Amino acid sequence: MTQATLSPPALIELDEARVWRDGHPALDGVSLRLPQGRHTAILGPNGCGKSSFIQLLTRQLYAAAHADGRPPVRILGEHLWDVRAIRSRLGIVTGALHEDLLSLPGLAARDVVLGAFDARLAPPDDEVEPARLAAADAALARAGAAHLAGRDYASLSTGEARRVLLARALVHAPMALLLDEPAAGLDVVARARLLRTLRRLAAEGVTLLLVTHHAEELLPEIGHVVLLREGRVVADGPRAGVLVPELLSQAFSAPLRFVDGDVPAFVPGPETSDA
Repeated sequence: MTQATLSPPALIELDEARVWRDGHPALDGVSLRLPQGRHTAILGPNGCGKSSFIQLLTRQLYAAAHADGRPPVRILGEHLWDVRAIRSRLGIVTGALHEDLLSLPGLAARDVVLGAFDARLAPPDDEVEPARLAAADAALARAGAAHLAGRDYASLSTGEARRVLLARALVHAPMALLLDEPAAGLDVVARARLLRTLRRLAAEGVTLLLVTHHAEELLPEIGHVVLLREGRVVADGPRAGVLVPELLSQAFSAPLRFVDGDVPAFVPGPETSDA
């Protein structure tokens, strides 16, 4: 008798997830299934629920419970998860972490990466195990930041700091990366370097989950797009079917079209006359 092959659990699964902030639903009954191995972008304007989505996964926010007891959120099939354990399987790169690290003067870039092992901003003062040092240096090299290892994190440029954060997310060799607007604030050269690195990681088998409103971050490898507006899903499907003027204009509340190419861009369309 042949045993049926069980499909792996979804990387992230939301089942009518509702998150309240200041008395209003930041996520309003969102249902999503983001499988392992599929590069996906969560796209939408400011205030659409992107930050709430990230904070839901990092347990800074919690979804309202369902009356029937079914879990509104699962990560890798688990509805109860420890953030430290999840970070070893889902590397997370956010601007909020960057701001926290800037508050620690004298913190070396290598120490930023080493802090990931204990889910801390910086490693404990104890002597670091050689295996951890080797893993940190390997992650820095993988992110193109080996030359920054001994530099003071607070002295780094925005592009350099972003590479160190990427190394921190990679140090556990996660199966996926959750990237919150990874190229925001970078100049054209630093952005191109970072995006090339992300493309290489995608080719190496690391799943990319991109949360953004920047068109230039929509790498060719991103084949699936979830479009959000005011905490709700406008569209969820293949890139070509979602990045169309009708849906983009609905999500961003303005005429908009997507132009693909070496540097993808959103281009405003003509305003609709009320006459």
